[in-house]
Amino acid sequence: MQPTFMRGRVLSIAGSDSGGGAGIQADIKTVTALGGYAATAVTAVTVQNTRGVSGIHAIPAAIITSQISSVLGDIGADAIKTGMLASGDVIAAIVSELERWPHIPLVVDPVMVAKGGASLLANDAVNSLRELLLPRATILTPNLPEAEILVDKAITKRSEMLDAARIICGLGARAVLVKGGHLPGGDIYDVYLGPEGTHEWHSKRIATEHTHGTGCTLSAAIATGLAQGMTSIDSITRARDYVLMAIQTAPKFGAGHGPLNHAHTIRPFRENS
Repeated sequence: MQPTFMRGRVLSIAGSDSGGGAGIQADIKTVTALGGYAATAVTAVTVQNTRGVSGIHAIPAAIITSQISSVLGDIGADAIKTGMLASGDVIAAIVSELERWPHIPLVVDPVMVAKGGASLLANDAVNSLRELLLPRATILTPNLPEAEILVDKAITKRSEMLDAARIICGLGARAVLVKGGHLPGGDIYDVYLGPEGTHEWHSKRIATEHTHGTGCTLSAAIATGLAQGMTSIDSITRARDYVLMAIQTAPKFGAGHGPLNHAHTIRPFRENS
């Protein structure tokens, strides 16, 4: 995969990961590796590494929306992606700001819990996400625990993933990709429901602990595809292929859940000898 660089502007509204594997850092790497241009609005600064999150400093809502306005009012964006939003007040402020830009596709990764188990979304913010942000989503990308929270019911088998997708679309999302990686077994299924109908992807599970930032990376890759004019189905297909290769070639850094190889699409720079 050899991308054409600087095609498609993506604004990521998410938290910063000091370990570089998830959040804003993963989004910038992903968008760049797939040939797009990444801009950011930082919602929180986290203290984390592969072992987990040990601190969170929230950015004031006014500063977050000012970042969004500053970027969109000048550079612009062909797609927007949201990740960690931390609180109900922040979600409300972002949704209000995005009402000024209704034509830009929005990929919503409903980040609630970090890989190591730390909560990244206040309990009182779930309703704000469900009632305010979800209806604005072009594509929502929940994993199974996040989908269970959104639909308020357990998802224990593959057939229930489509049921959950129907409920989530009924709440207002234009389309939803329910990611099935948390179901047991050697096969992973992701289920999509949207204007194009239903679609399912299948892949073999990769036995590894180095999966930190997969959700952020997948949603950023989908947003990049939309920004580049791809259909939702094609964007998701390319995004899954990109993430799978990033997992397979992960650098195995750290003692916990290590980061992916976001740069696997990029030819290494070599000085002329």
